[in-house]
Amino acid sequence: MLPATKTHRFSLADVVPSSLKSVVGAANRLTLPPADKVVLVLADGLGATALRAAAGHARFLAPLSTPAAAIGSRFPTTTASALATLTTGEPPGIHGLVGYSVLDPAGDRVVNQLSGWDDRLDPATWQRVPTLFERAGAEGIPTFAVGTERYRDSGFTAAVLRGAQYRAGATIVDRFAEARRILDEIDRGLIYLYVPELDQAGHAHGSRSAAWTTALESFDAAVAAFAAELGAGEGMLLTADHGVLDVPETSHVLFDTAPGLVDGIRFVAGEPRALQLHFEPDASPEHRARVLDRWRETEGDRSWVVGRDEAIESGWFGPVVDDEVVPRIGDIIVAARKGIAYYDSRVLSRSGRSMVGQHGSWSPEETTVPLLRFGAFA
Repeated sequence: MLPATKTHRFSLADVVPSSLKSVVGAANRLTLPPADKVVLVLADGLGATALRAAAGHARFLAPLSTPAAAIGSRFPTTTASALATLTTGEPPGIHGLVGYSVLDPAGDRVVNQLSGWDDRLDPATWQRVPTLFERAGAEGIPTFAVGTERYRDSGFTAAVLRGAQYRAGATIVDRFAEARRILDEIDRGLIYLYVPELDQAGHAHGSRSAAWTTALESFDAAVAAFAAELGAGEGMLLTADHGVLDVPETSHVLFDTAPGLVDGIRFVAGEPRALQLHFEPDASPEHRARVLDRWRETEGDRSWVVGRDEAIESGWFGPVVDDEVVPRIGDIIVAARKGIAYYDSRVLSRSGRSMVGQHGSWSPEETTVPLLRFGAFA
């Protein structure tokens, strides 16, 4: 049985549209009351499950993170896809960022959607729709993105944050201080504040590590201090792009060592919990079917294994997938159902295999993220 594609009443796609409607005093899906100024805090990798599990390290946030205060992150539960959905209001099948690493059909290569941008991939066209920041600007609503300096001029920033004025802060505290300065400068508007520290600690050490809980404590304290200073007409939302699931190296699956699983596969894209496999262009329909069947026979007890057409028809990438986006999606998609991660032992670098915290698939730990309300939204 395939996973349900709609797991929550609301999703990341509802957050920014509702925030902007709040700024103009209009009705919205999240039923936010009017607020002249909205701060949207995105804590990368802060899943609702992980937050509740570490409640003792988040004494301000954890009591607010109830099942009712949760929304869904779409498949694939990875930063590139999820943030593009957040900032466009569209699913991956429309905006086009369908994974962590994705086939560029024109370039006949796989491109990392966070760090692999170059002059052969134009953020303004690869991410295919206007951002909600651009649309807000056209309506006279100022928008801001507060992140670290290293991301200011990245291709990914150009793809998903274009239209927002970028401000930088080195630490979590610095970024909240910058957001407070912006609030004091403007009469109305939306501020997006990005916090990568939890995701970084989770990947390196896991969500139950001292590094992760230390980052959570720092974040929790910063949110509490900032929320206490919110004034009249200032609302804040806190959410995440995806959750996290710790996968030890003993649960790594070296898929290339199993007979027949990589026969005729030209590219391996996606990420360890959501592989997207692309065949050689001349692979026959019969060969494609045989390899898909082999994957199902070998891995079907611990992963969802689907062909591209089935994934699209089942709504994995949204209710509609544009024709231009279709070839970016893998011919075979392997989404981990159990606590495993897939790796290709033919890849000489082992740097990726040191990653503990993982995401990308359909588990509740990955898809369920908090949506917490403060200030005018409390």
